[in-house]
Amino acid sequence: MNLNFLKQRWQRITARIFIVIAALILVAGVFINFYFSPILANTVKSTVLKSSDSLYNVNFTKADLHIFQGKIVIFNIDLLPDTSVYNQLKKVNSAPNNLYRLHIKKLVLTHIHPFRLYFKKKLDIGEIILSAPELDLTYQLNHTKDTTEKDKRTLYQRISKTLHSIHVGHIGLNDVQFKYKDYSGNKVAISELKEMNLSATDLLIDSASMTDKNRTLYCTDVTTELNNFSGVTLNGLYRYKMKLLKFSTHTAQLNIDDITLDPVNPKSFFDKSQRDRFSMHIDSVQLNRFDFLTYHKYRKLSGGSLIVSKGRLGVSGNPNAKRKAGDRAITFPNAGIYLLKTDLKIDTVLIKNINVSYTELNRKSEKTGYIYFNNTNGRILNLTTNADALKQNKYCDIALQTLFMNKSAFTVKFRFDMADPSLAYSYKGHLNAVNLQVVNPAAMPLGMVKIKEGTLKSFDFDIQANRYVSHGKVSALYNNLKIIMLKPDTANKKLKRMTIASLFANVFVLKHDNPDKPGDMPRSFYVNARRPIESAFFKTVWKTLLAGIKSCAGFGEKKEKEIKTQMADRAVQKQEHLTKKAERKLKRAERKKEKELKRQKEKEMKERLKDEHPTQ
Repeated sequence: MNLNFLKQRWQRITARIFIVIAALILVAGVFINFYFSPILANTVKSTVLKSSDSLYNVNFTKADLHIFQGKIVIFNIDLLPDTSVYNQLKKVNSAPNNLYRLHIKKLVLTHIHPFRLYFKKKLDIGEIILSAPELDLTYQLNHTKDTTEKDKRTLYQRISKTLHSIHVGHIGLNDVQFKYKDYSGNKVAISELKEMNLSATDLLIDSASMTDKNRTLYCTDVTTELNNFSGVTLNGLYRYKMKLLKFSTHTAQLNIDDITLDPVNPKSFFDKSQRDRFSMHIDSVQLNRFDFLTYHKYRKLSGGSLIVSKGRLGVSGNPNAKRKAGDRAITFPNAGIYLLKTDLKIDTVLIKNINVSYTELNRKSEKTGYIYFNNTNGRILNLTTNADALKQNKYCDIALQTLFMNKSAFTVKFRFDMADPSLAYSYKGHLNAVNLQVVNPAAMPLGMVKIKEGTLKSFDFDIQANRYVSHGKVSALYNNLKIIMLKPDTANKKLKRMTIASLFANVFVLKHDNPDKPGDMPRSFYVNARRPIESAFFKTVWKTLLAGIKSCAGFGEKKEKEIKTQMADRAVQKQEHLTKKAERKLKRAERKKEKELKRQKEKEMKERLKDEHPTQ
């Protein structure tokens, strides 16, 4: 190839100059790479060591500085805690609650200004990408609030001798493998996450950013996404899963989509547990003003409002509760919430379009009864277990609107005393008009009564209760009530009609209308019932209301005992009558037999006499 453009002398001189410059730049790049790589390594290691008070060390196998690309690639990074330093901090009550171990296969830092780092001690990075990070987080509750530290300097003050500022435009962590161990409970809780992504925007550590309230972990925003997370509860009874969890520190909003909680084995659940069985599916949960830092440090869950939208909640009463002695007051909401062992403080919970059902198996009838509430909406105020918040307001108020058996509007208000050892609570509500036959799915299996006819005009109640007793007013206004008494037919595994008892109840006992006549004063009943210790919360509530309803209908506890006594007496009388009748029948048979034997003997005697005296 002829280099015609190098024929002129000035062209050859220019070419030599460009070659020399290129060679010098290449040599300088290689030199800078080897020169700055150790500086970078030492800077990173010393910064981590100083900023963590010697608790953490960082190591890596290789660091490449590409000066012309403005890029650094670091391989096989390990961030490890110094256990001896950690144990010393625990002795003086200064150890952090969270301990980290991190391994990164490759770390890429782009748009770096190495000369600014070297000459101005400012680390400025455009983007950091972490490949296949493996993070192990161990949580142990060493203290519940910030402890007094000997070194009160800010993070910037600790690193200021090494760096004047650190700025990163964007940090991305994709496909994070995260393992979490929680030692705060009776058992070690271990969770492993695989489909998790994290990103952070505009990380800045300098003299001004330390007091910037718009930053979290020195970033303007930290976003976490967790996909397809599932697991089993510590007791092994429930399986949970969620499709998506997302949190942004900028909006302080936590969002969860498609949450499901179901028993691992519904058929054997009651054989393994004395508790009621739950199942749940919620389309979306949104927690606003979530205080991430407080939760991260001390596992204190604090938020402004929690919105729960669309889903179902099912509760099944445990039919084996009486098999084991013990008070089931732990099923009360103002007791059960403390089982979470979380310092909880949420100002408002909004419930939107949730379907709720309660089922229970009656061992006497061997049938399952149920009630359900459709399209439940409502609000919960002051949902908290926080000691300071309870000093200001110890009541949790719940207001709900729903459709009873998907037929009639039902409103109810609960108030729970969250600080009372006797678990005081109250509830009052109103149910609109409805055909009383809609309660048969519960009345027949659980109450052994079938509503044949009847129209409820209104149902109102106002109950005050605690773990020991329930008392209050129940009023049910209705017309044309007729019932059928039932008893179990074990041979055919069904409920059988008690004809005489039903007739007796409808004719002599039941009040068919309330009020009895138009213009009369309606009947109300004042409930005063002690709670059996094996009775769970939902069962206690509906048993209390059922006692009031039955009394309004003239079939109260006293009358029920009288009827049972009368029915028992009638049964005894009937048995005595049958016994006497059988005895009379037996005596008649015996007399008849005696007469027959007597006639037979007389006949035999006559025949002998005839044989002995034939001529006569």
